[in-house]
Amino acid sequence: MTPLQEKILRLKREKNAVILAHNYQVKEIQEIADYVGDSLGLSYQAKATAADVIVFCGVHFMAETAKIVNPSKKVLIPDPNAGCSLADSCDAGDLAAYLAKNPDAQGRPPYVVSYINCSAGVKALSDVICTSGNAMKIVGRVPADREILFVPDQNLGEWVQERTGRPMRLWQGNCYIHIEYTHASITRIRQEYPDAPLVAHPECSRPVRLLADEVCSTEQMVHFCRDNPAPAFIIATESGMLDRLRRELPGKTFIPAPTDHCACADCRYMKMITLEKLAQALESGGPEITLDPALQEKARAPLERMLEWSR
Repeated sequence: MTPLQEKILRLKREKNAVILAHNYQVKEIQEIADYVGDSLGLSYQAKATAADVIVFCGVHFMAETAKIVNPSKKVLIPDPNAGCSLADSCDAGDLAAYLAKNPDAQGRPPYVVSYINCSAGVKALSDVICTSGNAMKIVGRVPADREILFVPDQNLGEWVQERTGRPMRLWQGNCYIHIEYTHASITRIRQEYPDAPLVAHPECSRPVRLLADEVCSTEQMVHFCRDNPAPAFIIATESGMLDRLRRELPGKTFIPAPTDHCACADCRYMKMITLEKLAQALESGGPEITLDPALQEKARAPLERMLEWSR
């Protein structure tokens, strides 16, 4: 452990803080986090923590989510500029305008199922939130007489639609990392490693998903690779996930899936969070996530519904 990591752990104890880190964070942050996981697991951890301070090592919408489910807690994000291309693809104002102009056949607004990768403003307009790990279960709970609008990830929505058979309107958003994988680039790596199962995130496009042996959330990737007897796997998601897989399953080999340009799926937003910024956030008590109380209350209901439906 480095001196900076030791300093962060000391500050964490002094501040009675908990460090939550997404699977896409750099290895050095994953090593000292109290919990490393996907969006669903992080949501549960944020809601359950007894710490006074939550330091969220992830992108902005994730820290907002922690604040929404924990309104009395102080929530810090080491770099408030750590955004998300997917969240940016669905503006709350654009969603509100769409809902007003596009009712269902009964004249009602569509039932909004929002992937957690969205802003607090979009969550406040939603009926229920989902993650890649529980999306099929959540969609299955929506009343059968309601038409669903799935936002903001078109690829995840398409995958859920295929798996559940439930027709949905799909918002045209995407993750800039996952759409970089192509059928051609994945075909080449499969030819190079023909015995290695391909594990892909559902944010990948359909031509990539069709080549995969398993399509699942990042948390489910850990379980699949642990339970599968194969010694090597091709992983089609952000590079931080490979760090976690290598740490937890050291006897197996994990091969980064390439794009047409490189095998370098580093999310520039996730990688904005560094050890130095984490230490500074603990020392200074900022930057802090603050939300309008009325917006926060509206956004909490669909998140609480997700947590209830996911149990």
